[in-house]
Amino acid sequence: MTTENTTQQPLAGRIALVAGATRGAGRAIAVQLGTAGATVYVTGRTTRTKVSEVGRTTETIEETAELVTAAGGKGIAVPTDHLEADQVRALVERIDTEQGRLDILVNDIWGGEHLVVAGFGKKIHEVDLADGLRMLELGVKSHLITSSAAVPLLIRNPGGLLVEVTDGTHDYNSTHYRENIYYDLAKTAPIRMAFALSHDLKPSGCTAVSVTPGWLRSEQMLDHFKVTEANWRDATGKLPDFAVAESPVYVGRAVTALAADPDRARWNGQSLSSGQLAKEYGFTDADGSQPDAWGFIVAKEAGGQVDVADYR
Repeated sequence: MTTENTTQQPLAGRIALVAGATRGAGRAIAVQLGTAGATVYVTGRTTRTKVSEVGRTTETIEETAELVTAAGGKGIAVPTDHLEADQVRALVERIDTEQGRLDILVNDIWGGEHLVVAGFGKKIHEVDLADGLRMLELGVKSHLITSSAAVPLLIRNPGGLLVEVTDGTHDYNSTHYRENIYYDLAKTAPIRMAFALSHDLKPSGCTAVSVTPGWLRSEQMLDHFKVTEANWRDATGKLPDFAVAESPVYVGRAVTALAADPDRARWNGQSLSSGQLAKEYGFTDADGSQPDAWGFIVAKEAGGQVDVADYR
């Protein structure tokens, strides 16, 4: 491989699994890894013939895989329910059989936004127990099952990277109550999981981190505000703070920059954000900006006048 190709595709030859790549951050991470040349196994429950409980038919894992390939990598769609341990083990066995290695594991499994909306701002006794426990299954149990099955393959070679995708940084989530007790646990647990896994992986020369996007303009979020990626700024008329929102491309580039960094072990166990990593690695969002949503949120809560433009 030429130096030019190595520079353009620093992840050529790397094998990645993005668990939960149907839409949003997971899809963007998969595509950006593909842009960098990786072979990416993309998983999820929504396919062109089956829809998950999220109820969205417009995004599928097959489409994600096609986007990965179009970006310059190789996308492989494998329908997987990450709460079914046998399915996850079969997935990992397939990766092992076909590739013989796993270099990047991204746990982005979620699919619980509809449950958050139903329990937004409610106390524990006001949230339907089944809904609350389902959030923990989707955001915690699924991640544990996937790591348990995939880590043995990841640590076979030194240099592997495990990314826990969540909502919020350690500093923010440790001092703020996130919507309701179940959501709070579901989005704080991956931060602690990354910290714990960093200890498990370090002897094998591998790295574990948690990464959070800022205010993510996911497909669901855009639909909520009745805008598209082309005219998303129209939503700021109703909610000015939405001006600090970022596209999924941003967190995709954040994870890709981590994966391509030969010195990524320096981040082991840490809680990172897309805005923080953009400052470190110099990448931008799709529109050329560098939004820092968590910086904006903290500054606004501190009081005083805060200009969104200072955080883009």
